[in-house]
Amino acid sequence: MENEILTTTLEHSYITRTVRTTGLVLLVLLPFGIIYVGLYDALAFLSAGVWSIINLLFLSALIGVAVRPGGVDKTAVAVLALVKFPLLYASLYCLFRVDIFRVAPLALGMSMVLIVITLKAVARVLFHLDAAPREGRA
Repeated sequence: MENEILTTTLEHSYITRTVRTTGLVLLVLLPFGIIYVGLYDALAFLSAGVWSIINLLFLSALIGVAVRPGGVDKTAVAVLALVKFPLLYASLYCLFRVDIFRVAPLALGMSMVLIVITLKAVARVLFHLDAAPREGRA
């Protein structure tokens, strides 16, 4: 029982940290994007990045209410699915339909959450953060 609570807490905190890190990366890159690639491309990148963060939050919430020890909360699953799938993806379609936004910055912005997750995993491997402690250290 204790391990289940710990695992759920770690997964939720990992999602929260990933969302915060992605938001920070988006905000740090925004001024550079405005200067070097232009206002509309930077706004497209930011908009798609924010969409990606919201998508991750909805996906995390949907999995949280669908896969849990106490059973499925069907009402919450239905509400989250009705918000996530038609509304969130309709907003993404609208982003791609805006004439001043190019596809490349939108695609890069949508990928920011995945890029942050990948870089966090690479950092854990490079810094041996998941390695077991060695026996017999002095």
